Amino acid sequence: MNMNQVTLPVSEMEESVDFYRRMGFLQIVDTPHYARFVCPEGGATFSLSLETEKFTNGGAIYFEDENLDKLVSSLKEKGFKFYQDPTDMQYLWREAILHDPAGNKIILYWAGENRLNPPWRVNKHA
Repeated sequence: MNMNQVTLPVSEMEESVDFYRRMGFLQIVDTPHYARFVCPEGGATFSLSLETEKFTNGGAIYFEDENLDKLVSSLKEKGFKFYQDPTDMQYLWREAILHDPAGNKIILYWAGENRLNPPWRVNKHA
């Protein structure tokens, strides 16, 4: 299996679509209640689903970029506000955090080899 699609809830579709397009994602589906985007690298997709009821999303969506600091700098120049600037984390990832207009947590990061092979990796199967 390969995880390729994540759907985020949003309360204002047009504002959220604009946010992700300005971040650099290509929109490939456009309806009043659903939008899908493809990532600039790798072919993974994610979507937005319009929610009419109040919601809280406690999850986070991660986007990896080898040039994290440069990406964050360019997004700041476009007016994006970051909750956390690029920071080296204790688990060997470098992360920056922002939120989309619906409050969904977005983590831009670079982990390199440590994403799949951290020093503490284990290999457990059923």
